Amino acid sequence: MTEIAIVSDTHIPSRAGRVPDWVADRIQTADHTIHAGDFDSPEAYETIADLAGESFTAVTGNMDSGSLDLPKVATVDIQGTTFVVTHGTAPTAEEYEETIAEVVSEELAGPGIAVAGHTHEVVDGDIEGIRFLNPGSATGASPAERETMMTVEIIEGEVDVRVFAEDEEIESSD
Repeated sequence: MTEIAIVSDTHIPSRAGRVPDWVADRIQTADHTIHAGDFDSPEAYETIADLAGESFTAVTGNMDSGSLDLPKVATVDIQGTTFVVTHGTAPTAEEYEETIAEVVSEELAGPGIAVAGHTHEVVDGDIEGIRFLNPGSATGASPAERETMMTVEIIEGEVDVRVFAEDEEIESSD
């Protein structure tokens, strides 16, 4: 089994003071961590990178401009599952989904999972036939109503997504 921690929109220090302990614990114990942007500062990036260790994939968000040298899109293959990661910056919900669909179509040649942030809303859904995950905000940064993140477990090619809010599992794809 491989476990991936998926977080986004930490917004430290503009909207939150630190990464919650329970999020930090899940990142530290995961086999890989994905952050979908909006760290908000180099210090926030370093905190997550240190927690994640060497197995870390991150992209820049609209609040990271100039402060971090990260790609806008990253693709990572973990245990035969391809993840395409982008922040998903767009002014409207429709444009948000179109932006993510465009990025995924450019990056994926076959099946995979799209990961994005930006809205601070948890989503485990579908965009144009591709599974789409948005972990919300790991720090509960406004406009989020609470701290959220996801884990993805891959066991023999099967993907199980779990959503956590304030250290309690609130949803699972089991």
